[in-house]
Amino acid sequence: MTPAQKLKHMILVKAAEFRGEPLAAEVTAEVTAENIDALYDEAYENDDGHLQDARSEIRCGGEETGLPCDWSRHYESQAVAIQALDGSWIGWTYWYGGGKHGEPEAIEWIDNAYALACTEEQKTVTVRTFEKA
Repeated sequence: MTPAQKLKHMILVKAAEFRGEPLAAEVTAEVTAENIDALYDEAYENDDGHLQDARSEIRCGGEETGLPCDWSRHYESQAVAIQALDGSWIGWTYWYGGGKHGEPEAIEWIDNAYALACTEEQKTVTVRTFEKA
């Protein structure tokens, strides 16, 4: 699957969770690279609000990566990533801000998603907090 297809799959799963539908492993296994776009388009046409909520939660729920990203003089942006259902990582530009009349959620982000390589390493950190005795 492409990064955009993986995001669509995650959105469909999240929307099903919002509707309270049980998601068995075999249902998720039926989603393939060949049928995900059709499934997503069908769900989008018949949306009862859950798909839009799921789309918004995924869009806003990524971890900041610190990678360079697109920018605009009208909106703030940051590069974010999320781990897909198959364990891979997907990144996109998260747009926000824009003031009173801004609508950053209308900017296309799924089709501009990209694959990422992620290396995790655990670090021990000492944090000191001081206050007067």
